[in-house]
Amino acid sequence: MVRRVIGAARAVELLSRRELSAEELVRQCLARIDEREPVVQAWEALDADGALREARRIDALSHRPPLCGLPVGIKDLIDTADFPTRYGSPIHRGHRPAADAACVRALRRAGAIVLGKTVTTEFAVYWSGKTRNPAAPSRTPGGSSSGSAAAVADGMVPLALGTQTAGSVIRPASFCGVIGSKPSFGVLPLDGVHPLAPSLDTLGFFVRDLADVPLAMSAMGAPLRAAESRQRPRFGLCRTEVWDRAEPSTRSAIEAAAERLARSGAAVREVDLGAGFAGLVEAQIAIMGAEAAASLRLPLEQHSSELSPRLREFLEEGRAVSADRLRAAREQAERCRRDLDAIFADLDALITPAAVGEAPEGLAATGDPVFCRIWTLLGTPSVSLPLLRGPAGLPVGLQLIGPRGRDEVLLDCAVFAMRV
Repeated sequence: MVRRVIGAARAVELLSRRELSAEELVRQCLARIDEREPVVQAWEALDADGALREARRIDALSHRPPLCGLPVGIKDLIDTADFPTRYGSPIHRGHRPAADAACVRALRRAGAIVLGKTVTTEFAVYWSGKTRNPAAPSRTPGGSSSGSAAAVADGMVPLALGTQTAGSVIRPASFCGVIGSKPSFGVLPLDGVHPLAPSLDTLGFFVRDLADVPLAMSAMGAPLRAAESRQRPRFGLCRTEVWDRAEPSTRSAIEAAAERLARSGAAVREVDLGAGFAGLVEAQIAIMGAEAAASLRLPLEQHSSELSPRLREFLEEGRAVSADRLRAAREQAERCRRDLDAIFADLDALITPAAVGEAPEGLAATGDPVFCRIWTLLGTPSVSLPLLRGPAGLPVGLQLIGPRGRDEVLLDCAVFAMRV
């Protein structure tokens, strides 16, 4: 059996000391993919020869860029000039963008090697791709960043990009048992990423270790500031109005995690968001649907027969959102952002489920994003930590939410939680 590829920060450490060559690391990734891809099916396109050529080029440099030839995977919603980009839809089969997305350009400049494109659901919405959960191949890996989550979780690549408009980074990270990071809204560039709902779309990524998070952020042009040092981080257990939709085992696991944090020295208290946050899930659904209907208007009007029935239904529902409903949803979201900023005045992170429970059986659906919707709407940084297990022994993520624009605070809290 081929061993899993090491994490990104550890790999860059070895690459920078030339204790590992980029060519060796790429070959390790390719060997793992050869072994596991027939089961997991995380990749839409690969270029083994091109990756090896680029690895040898970087290895030969006397002064190498910071990532020193780190292999990465790119969600197939994100433009790449040297790979087809089909956005999960047959409408764009064979499409070759004229240029890389801004995030891909940044990674290449930093010395990353694009190994290939990972599977996404149809336009990052509902229709499942071919990817299977590496922890249980009969179950969904989640979506829409299914291939990226599965590839990193299964040790095929150290780092892979995803996007989130509802729960498309956090939920698959939870299901696959890997770290998923969704930074604050607008921190990472979206130029060259196919839009779904522009006021919600957020670039994120999957990694194997929290030390990989600042590495990835810096490589994409958003280095994290040093956080104020706290010996006793302050957590709030936040059930939200959808708490009862979590499986009983998930609710118990989240509460037990909060108790462990308290026993380990953290300050932990209950947080009630208040009546003003009621209905925020429905507000996110309205905004996402209305903006998606606008973003995907041409596919709906010109290629309707090539869209899945579920996507057509979703877009028609989005078209039906009235101007008054959309305005009210946006006004509520803005009020709640300000209110949440005030809640974070004496808190560092909120504790909440990343998903309803373990990955559901079957591949026809990608699971419920309900525990991610409001945080994506509010623009907060979120991270799913692979700390919990469900009744079948499969991964369940612990989701931590940080204050807007202070991603470094969330990372410090995540490091504390992973040590407990």
